[in-house]
Amino acid sequence: GAAKVGKATILTNVAGDAVREYEIEITRVYSGAGGPRNMMLKVTDPRLLERTGGIVQGMSGSPILQNGKLIGAVTHVLIGNPTEGYGIFIESMLDQAFWQESENVS
Repeated sequence: GAAKVGKATILTNVAGDAVREYEIEITRVYSGAGGPRNMMLKVTDPRLLERTGGIVQGMSGSPILQNGKLIGAVTHVLIGNPTEGYGIFIESMLDQAFWQESENVS
């Protein structure tokens, strides 16, 4: 995948506001791991931490951008630590969408 450990952003809508970009850090990338947990992320944006304390319900599916490219989406939050969570690579999302589509053809 295109994702690398380091700075990234998520696009999300907090408390009825417009969609904004918030800073995160990708702390781990799991190579070749299937399923919705391809990377681990940590919210570093003080505005988001102040507003929500981290990743909250409804942020699942928020796009993750790195170096101006869409690399994936938020999938899970760590129970007991909302500043950290998981994301899925865009490639995994596209693969899954492709397989779901092709299964529906029959």
